[in-house]
Amino acid sequence: MAFFGWSKSRGRIFRLPQTASDDEILNSKCVTLRLDNQKNGWKNVCINHEHNGDPVHCGTRAIARRYISIRCHTNNMDTPLYTYFDNGNKRYITDKDIRAAVKNAATALDYQNTRGIPLSHINTHSLRIGGACALALAGYDDVQIMKMGRWRGATFQEYIRENLSNYSEGMSTKMKEVHGFVQIDSGAFTNVTDSCCDIKNDYNSHKSVAAAA
Repeated sequence: MAFFGWSKSRGRIFRLPQTASDDEILNSKCVTLRLDNQKNGWKNVCINHEHNGDPVHCGTRAIARRYISIRCHTNNMDTPLYTYFDNGNKRYITDKDIRAAVKNAATALDYQNTRGIPLSHINTHSLRIGGACALALAGYDDVQIMKMGRWRGATFQEYIRENLSNYSEGMSTKMKEVHGFVQIDSGAFTNVTDSCCDIKNDYNSHKSVAAAA
């Protein structure tokens, strides 16, 4: 991982050294992660997260807290991000731990009754689904969502839940508006050959009558 600060004089970000203070790390502008063990999508790619301004609920700050905690216990820079220390003993966060934390949060927020999402449907994959839906609702395009989620193709669209209430918000109001449109291609696709032939035949008929007279 790499943390970046902001240089006002240069007007751009710059990489913070590994020895940067805890305060500098916590208040970094953004952080970049290289994911070398991604199960789905691209492996060994980088993903960047900016500080969202929230002192607690921020991905950059969460990673910063992990980094600071780890370097307090070891100088090994190859230590996985999911490592924690219990009374000096190295431990690892597992997928089961994440699943339990997500379910506990959903239970505390009463997702089943307030969001219509049964707890049985909530697991570690909910984080990936939630991220894709959040970006889609925020107006980001398909390419941006694919890059952030590290999807190779359009499979990410399976994660965009079409049954979210936000997607239909305001649609019924817009649908009843009268726009007064005109279908401009109606004339362009009309076959006028027969009409032209009829006009030509009628013209030749009148021409023959005139000659006979």
